Amino acid sequence: MKSFFRTKQLLSLFICLVIVSSLAIVKHGELLGHSFRSEQKPQAANNDTLRILGNGTAVINTSALASDITGYGGKVPLNIVIKNGVVEDIVALKNDETKEFFDNASVLFEKWKGRTIDEAMNMKVDAVTGATFSSKAIIGNMQRGLLYAKNNLQTDESGKGNSSWVSSENSGSSLFSLRNITGICVVLMAAILPLFVKNRRYHFCQLILNVIVLGFWCGTCLSYSSLLGFAAHGMEISGNIIATVMLITAFIYPLFGKMSHYCTHVCPYGSLQQIAGRSMKRKIKMSPQTTKRLDKLRKLIWALLMICIWGGVWSEWTDYEPFSAFIFRSASWIVIATALLFIALSFVITRPYCRFVCPMGTLIKLSQTSIPPHSGICPSHSSASCPSESKSSPASGSQASAR
Repeated sequence: MKSFFRTKQLLSLFICLVIVSSLAIVKHGELLGHSFRSEQKPQAANNDTLRILGNGTAVINTSALASDITGYGGKVPLNIVIKNGVVEDIVALKNDETKEFFDNASVLFEKWKGRTIDEAMNMKVDAVTGATFSSKAIIGNMQRGLLYAKNNLQTDESGKGNSSWVSSENSGSSLFSLRNITGICVVLMAAILPLFVKNRRYHFCQLILNVIVLGFWCGTCLSYSSLLGFAAHGMEISGNIIATVMLITAFIYPLFGKMSHYCTHVCPYGSLQQIAGRSMKRKIKMSPQTTKRLDKLRKLIWALLMICIWGGVWSEWTDYEPFSAFIFRSASWIVIATALLFIALSFVITRPYCRFVCPMGTLIKLSQTSIPPHSGICPSHSSASCPSESKSSPASGSQASAR
């Protein structure tokens, strides 16, 4: 019996991986960095890494140089225009970043313009608050492009060895920043401590940390936009430790019986809904029939959204998940309004977005297999997350009676 459910669990995860892979191929035309778009071949001539124009101006295309560097939605290639050893212009090429976030991050271009290659390489440029992923991708592309220019353009500047060292230093500085280290600590706490600590006070403190640190400070949540970006372009684990831990809690934990751990104990938006729900005891009571109908509606919404991507009708819906509202400086007003609406509903309905809407939660649920008590596998009572819940979890407690 135990091996049977373990096999079903692996099969469910495999189906989930197939779905994500197919969505990534359709939306981005890539899977783990391998392109499936044959129509890109005729354009190869326009993607030359280095072009020298008639007036001596050099144009460096970072598409190949920084193919392993991704932002929130994918690769962020740039054209770096250099004339007489000075950065004259920077042009963003086609990318899959959310427009509002990329526009916010692109203000970084002005920091490099008018600088010599050495000056631009030695600059310590910080990511723009509110567009961290896009900013880091832009910075990474600039570092690769400038290093290539340093080694391949004839200028009167020197110090190639020092330039290479600066590039690696800037790359590592974000990894060991206070924000990143704090975020890693909080996400590890959320991943490990609830397995051993069943205290409601601790759980509430963890929810607050998730919202403040993982949400507002780090701006990191699992979403379709990030998940499909990772599937399409791959991910550098050392630079995405927080997201990696989140992926493990969402898709690997269930293999060991820890169902919906991510949604209950890690997800910043789910945590914010739980906090809102605890602040008001009186809830709208819904009959089991109504709850069941809303659950079916959630599955229908998910299926329609998947069809929108597979059919190429509206893959941009991934830009409107409420998770990006934590990065409110860059999020669109539609995203912020949607996020606030469901938080307001959370005061009177237990986690409405998680239980009755969340496409990401539905995908996580799809990768799991319900394990009955007599199977010999001890499931974690943490399934009070999107979309189903357990009354015995610290996240639900007295809220369960309010359904």
